[in-house]
Amino acid sequence: MSSISTSPRPATTWLGELRASLALGGPLVLTNAIEMSMNLISTVAIGHIGPEALAASTLALALYSAALLFGLGLTTAVSPLIARGVGDRATVRHAVQGGFWNAVAITCPIWALLWEAEPIFRALGQDPALSVAAAGYMHAVQWSFLPAMVYLVLRSMLAAVERPSWAVITGAAAIGVNVGLNLVLVDGAGPIPALGLAGSGLATLLANLFMAATLGVVVVRHRDFRDFRILAGFFRPHWNTVAALWRLGFPIGIAIMLETGMFAAAAGLIGHYDEGSLAAHAIALQVASFAFVIPLGFAQAATVRVGRAAGLQDDGAVARGGWTALMLGVGAMCITSLVMIGVPRWIIGLFLDPNGPGAEAITRSAVTLLALAGLFQVADGAQVVLAGMLRGLGDTRAAMVIAALGYWGLGVPLAAALAPHLGAPGVWIGLVAGLFATAALLLARWGTWRRSPRQDGTKRTGRFRPGVST
Repeated sequence: MSSISTSPRPATTWLGELRASLALGGPLVLTNAIEMSMNLISTVAIGHIGPEALAASTLALALYSAALLFGLGLTTAVSPLIARGVGDRATVRHAVQGGFWNAVAITCPIWALLWEAEPIFRALGQDPALSVAAAGYMHAVQWSFLPAMVYLVLRSMLAAVERPSWAVITGAAAIGVNVGLNLVLVDGAGPIPALGLAGSGLATLLANLFMAATLGVVVVRHRDFRDFRILAGFFRPHWNTVAALWRLGFPIGIAIMLETGMFAAAAGLIGHYDEGSLAAHAIALQVASFAFVIPLGFAQAATVRVGRAAGLQDDGAVARGGWTALMLGVGAMCITSLVMIGVPRWIIGLFLDPNGPGAEAITRSAVTLLALAGLFQVADGAQVVLAGMLRGLGDTRAAMVIAALGYWGLGVPLAAALAPHLGAPGVWIGLVAGLFATAALLLARWGTWRRSPRQDGTKRTGRFRPGVST
């Protein structure tokens, strides 16, 4: 008998919700950090081959990551669907299987697209030799897409049933696998020849296969999960669930791509108007990206906690789950913001040799951008957690529209208007404005839930008070 055959009940006090959110969000933060470090490992391994190889892999990964981010959005829908089902075994099974089938459905066209990487890069005006090298790397790494999707579906399931530690354990083991494979396949060892750039792509594929297979075995065989029988009736998909996952996940994927596109546009604007600040921009963005894993983890926790409470029609628990996650996410980003504003030169020194050529100019620019990134952090943390809260309510289309308005209706146009006059700082002001606008609109959308009737037409009850379940 599964020990989690019924879903954990929502906390009935604010302190209880804080404990539950930390217990769920903490491992999710670690999982996100581990997944980010996987990319860092590959970058370091490729960097030792040479600058040409690093440039080729960067170009290839820009295209691969765009596809992966859309897939991430689609698989993310598994979590709120399970959470709103309040732990029902059939709901869990149908959601996981639907996630698998959707992953297969998008994998084939994405593989076909990525296989044509060389002509795509040439059409975008990239150097022919660089395009050939990038395509060679792509032809190795693109096969990682399907196992990555399988892993993300299973990770979403584990988060939804509040057992995220298995993803942490699997990810930590995968780091060792990825490091070892990169050492062997990139440089060669014994009878294994040095495969260079393609070897790193193959290492990524094998590491993703390891993560998908490991979580698959855990979910199928471990006593906590075997009663979900996630493979039972696999070839008879529950089409209503498949369609529900598309309705929830497609807007999430588009919203993620809209945000990613905003950052790509920012890099293009800086490269055009203030090329000398690209290195400083890269440092500020890298620091912000590392910090972002914290609110992202609490956003994922919010989706589960809010979704479960919404499934039980417990309005007070919905509020506690959402506001607690928002407090944790924004609070963490306030701390990282103070660090970025308070000790920018120390942070920059982690990325840059202070005695290197042009280091002082890069440092001056990076100090300014880190100060703006400090403001950026707070808004970015708020918007991602608020989006997670709305996902728990099943409200993903509104978040997509808000992302389009905030990022592309305000952020990018303002960055484009300021870039010719202020350079990189002007672009970052546009980013900050876009993120604050998005966060404000998402917060307003969250407020409308309170005023909306339940599905049965009844009004939502009373005020949200600490320690009181409404």
